[in-house]
Amino acid sequence: MKKIYFAGSIRGGRVDADLYRRIIEYIQKTDIVLTEHVGSPDLNLKEQGKKDEEIYSQDTAWLRDCDLIIAECTCPSLGVGYELAYAERFGKPCHIFYDRTKTHLSAMLTGDPYFNIYPYENEEDIYNAIDRIIR
Repeated sequence: MKKIYFAGSIRGGRVDADLYRRIIEYIQKTDIVLTEHVGSPDLNLKEQGKKDEEIYSQDTAWLRDCDLIIAECTCPSLGVGYELAYAERFGKPCHIFYDRTKTHLSAMLTGDPYFNIYPYENEEDIYNAIDRIIR
C-alpha cells in the first residue's frame, strides 16, 4: 500500500470539497490517504483549535513520509502551491490535476518539468489517470 498525500484547497476555497472527497475515497480503495480530512465537508470545524504551527508540522511530516502527492488544483491555493514546492524539494513524485474548462494552471507549475500535470474535462479522466499512477 502506498501512502498518498492528497492536496486540495482548504482556506483558498472549498468549492471542490465534494470532488476531493470522491477522489480520496477512490484512492482509499487500495492505498492510504494521509490527508483524508481534505475531503471533509466540515473541515473548517476540524481545523478550529489547532494552531497554524501544529498544522504545518503535521502536514510537512506527512509530505516527508508519503510515497507521492496527488493534488487537485482547479481552485487556486497558496497552501497547495507550497506543498508542491516542498514535495519537489524532497524528491516526492507530484501529480497535479485541474479542470481545464474552469481554470488555467499557474506557469510556475506548468513550466516546471518536475510536475506531472493532468488537465481533465470530466471526473472519470481523473480516476483513469490515478489508476495509471498508483496501480
